[in-house]
Amino acid sequence: MPEKKARLARQFIAAIPHSRALDMQMDEVFSGRATLSLPYDSRFIGDPETGVLHGGVVTALLDTAMGAAVVSHPQSTGGTATIDLRIDYMRAATPGQRLTARAECYRVTRAVAFVRATAHDENDDPVASAAGVFTVEGSKP
Repeated sequence: MPEKKARLARQFIAAIPHSRALDMQMDEVFSGRATLSLPYDSRFIGDPETGVLHGGVVTALLDTAMGAAVVSHPQSTGGTATIDLRIDYMRAATPGQRLTARAECYRVTRAVAFVRATAHDENDDPVASAAGVFTVEGSKP
């Protein structure tokens, strides 16, 4: 069953157009946890003077990693959508470095899932943290 969930989470990522456009990669997914990353790309620079990635790229990576964590959770049996997302930006991502998000779905109810995540660059320094609530289709109580 865990392999089926991992496959479902990978399909979830592949089906999202912005995930493909940002070249997101599924690094790891299992039992309500997901790690996604994306390479640095000059097309997504938010500040041309510094080369820092746009905050929307960080948001998309965190949101997608959190959704994959929900889909891979043992109590989730269907798709998901973001209901609420809060992101705290701690610093700019280091220009030229790969960005990684690690997400954990830590609670699933009949209708919603609660997730937290952190994005960091290659220095393993946190760039942003997130907390979110996601829909859960067909969850098992």
